[in-house]
Amino acid sequence: MATGTEIRTFFEGAWHDGDVAVMRAADHGAWLGTTVFDGARHFDGVTPDLLPHCARANRSAEALGITPTIGAEEMAGIAREGLAAYGPDAAVYVRPMYWALDGGDLGVNPEPGRTGFALCLERIAMPDPQAATTLTRTRFRRPVLADNVTNAKAGCLYPNNARMLLEARSKGFGNALVADAMGNVAESATSNVFLVKDGTAITPIPNGTFLAGITRARVMDLLRRDGTEVVEAVVTFADVEGADEVFLTGNFSKVTPVEAFDDVAYRPGLVAARARALYWDWALSGA
Repeated sequence: MATGTEIRTFFEGAWHDGDVAVMRAADHGAWLGTTVFDGARHFDGVTPDLLPHCARANRSAEALGITPTIGAEEMAGIAREGLAAYGPDAAVYVRPMYWALDGGDLGVNPEPGRTGFALCLERIAMPDPQAATTLTRTRFRRPVLADNVTNAKAGCLYPNNARMLLEARSKGFGNALVADAMGNVAESATSNVFLVKDGTAITPIPNGTFLAGITRARVMDLLRRDGTEVVEAVVTFADVEGADEVFLTGNFSKVTPVEAFDDVAYRPGLVAARARALYWDWALSGA
């Protein structure tokens, strides 16, 4: 079942209306999980950071041994071509995807140059800007690069994220705050995390256990240029409990305030609100 509506799919050189079947039963990606994707957002007539998302799709493919077949500029052009079919007020999720078609030695590693590609557009509304979420601990952790492809936005990582999220929802929370292999805070099950203490925005330092997201980097830059100190550091769960405010950043929702972590409640945060306002001003400026 698709997440959104009004789906359009670019596959084998052409646009198709609807949720087109793109993968075969014997494709390497289907039975051995060699799939990568990325996600951008189109809203209010703009598609911010589309090119970096397309470039990351290619880097993710390379991390899994999949040969990228489309340059980032061309991929962004395909996305823009497909988005032209939507109305000016449409909010659309933009998802380029690669998967390996054939296997090499013993069928396990991907065959170089044998790559499937599709780009899917789905109409999905942007979340309510006033909506906040809640966080709880999870017993599941983020893997490390030595035992998983944490340097890629790979489909095979998401069952772990899903069980984090399912555990959090079963406890009545909106999302999970996830530890890295050392027991420090890495991210949420779906997004990067920031906390604010005494006016300083603090986010976990990238350590190879999670993707330091494109929206995360954009928000860091915008806040710094606006005069807010932003620090990358080792973050503990005690730091989150003692924070003045907490918020999440990610492509899907951009900036999401957090109103509680387990039994700790937070008041609406000025830094999160400022981050969101800065992001929208930047995006709509066409910069």
